[in-house]
Amino acid sequence: MSFRPVQNPSCLPVAIVLALLLAACSHQTSEAPPAPAVIADHGLLRIPEKSPLRSQLVVQQVELRDVPHAVVFPATVEADPARMANVLPALTGKVVELKVGLGDHVTRGQLLAVIDSGDLAQAYADADKARDALDFAKKSLDRAHGVQQAGGAAVKDLEAAQSGYNQALAEFSRAQTRLAAVGGTAGAHAARAMNVTAPVSGYVTALAVSSDEFVNDATAAMMTIANLDTVWITANVPESEVGLVAKGQPVDATLSAYPDQVFHGRVSFVSPLLQPDTRRDMVRVAVANAEGRLKPNMFANASFDIPQPAQVFVPESALLMNNDSITVFVEVSSWTFERRTVELSYDETAGARVVKGLKAGDRVIVKGGVLLND
Repeated sequence: MSFRPVQNPSCLPVAIVLALLLAACSHQTSEAPPAPAVIADHGLLRIPEKSPLRSQLVVQQVELRDVPHAVVFPATVEADPARMANVLPALTGKVVELKVGLGDHVTRGQLLAVIDSGDLAQAYADADKARDALDFAKKSLDRAHGVQQAGGAAVKDLEAAQSGYNQALAEFSRAQTRLAAVGGTAGAHAARAMNVTAPVSGYVTALAVSSDEFVNDATAAMMTIANLDTVWITANVPESEVGLVAKGQPVDATLSAYPDQVFHGRVSFVSPLLQPDTRRDMVRVAVANAEGRLKPNMFANASFDIPQPAQVFVPESALLMNNDSITVFVEVSSWTFERRTVELSYDETAGARVVKGLKAGDRVIVKGGVLLND
């Protein structure tokens, strides 16, 4: 066999390049195009089997829950008026000893102050006079009985003695009652020192007198004592939401002083009148305060549990904004979704309440739905 020599050696490089280009084109045309991540099909979005979105989307079934809705109102801690007592002086006089100070804790019957009172001395004198008059009237009556039994006294004399005794007895009873009312002791010697004692146990929350001060008005309170074992947390409820609260309703309260603690109570009073300046209703919640941590005039937030019908709950992460509406992606078949508009009632800590657009058992995208939102 014989070989013919190459006529034009310079054509070899060009032939090699053309062969390489043809091979490259042949390789590119043999590769399949990449699969789309999502396929839009007449309003439905299908996620192909090999789509990377399958690893990024989380689908969850929604639930029907019977959970009350929590509404929070601003509130203030107050002392319960039924557990407060204004300490009034029984008589006028000069405060010679003041035994307590503002904020002190006192017990029922504890001595609070001593007042030098001329009126008390007068009350003792009246009681002594009434006792003496009663003794004299009793002797006169006994004498009249003796004379009558001896046949030497008229009936009218006995009747007059009996009337005198009855009047003396009534006056003695009045004087003794008056003495006891002003703190005197029956049968004791006349004295000017009047003891003022605590009518209830609690804390001195207001003090209007001092030592060596004259108390000239027996109708003005010397001090106020409040029992704070149970206090009121008074919430200010707007007029538009008054219908949501009712007596006996459970309430949870939080205070900035104790951010990690929740105080529990129940509505004990709903005012029948709105405040004219704020258009709000005063709702009082009785809360136990055995440790004294709740102090009058503290600010609080009162959370009321408002009963609600059973509703569908959906996680907040499932909600997507679409123009002016809120939508979710609902799975209509395996890895096939449709966009659905929903209506919400309240946002809760555990999700949002849906009143329209979903039903119990629907499966929605709760994570990654924003990847389909475009």
